[in-house]
Amino acid sequence: MAAKKAEQALVEQWRGILALHARTQCELDRALHGHGLCASDFEVLDLLAEGAAADGGCAFRVQEISDRVHLSQSALSRLIGRLEKDGLVERAMCSEDRRGVRVVLTGKGRALHAEVRPVQRAVLSRMLDEMG
Repeated sequence: MAAKKAEQALVEQWRGILALHARTQCELDRALHGHGLCASDFEVLDLLAEGAAADGGCAFRVQEISDRVHLSQSALSRLIGRLEKDGLVERAMCSEDRRGVRVVLTGKGRALHAEVRPVQRAVLSRMLDEMG
């Protein structure tokens, strides 16, 4: 009986995490929509901004981004294509491996990230306080 209760508590905890994630994603999408972004768009911009080299270049290949943002390769390619079309990122060949492609945050992308970052962080803070 105790094992069944422990298992049920584990399942309820997991479902709570999933529900919090879903609510947070929805809230992020709502908050970022006015800036022309969704949560996944911002996640890529945020990763690129944090990984930016001193010269403004990007430290991430597309595959490295895919590993960090939890999107399929095809979904990430479409997302990067949209961000590129909007002038927020540029694709560049890897100098050390001609088969690889790096994604570079543009000046417009850096400016939008800086503008939207406080909005995203405020939503995260508010939503994750629920876990508290």
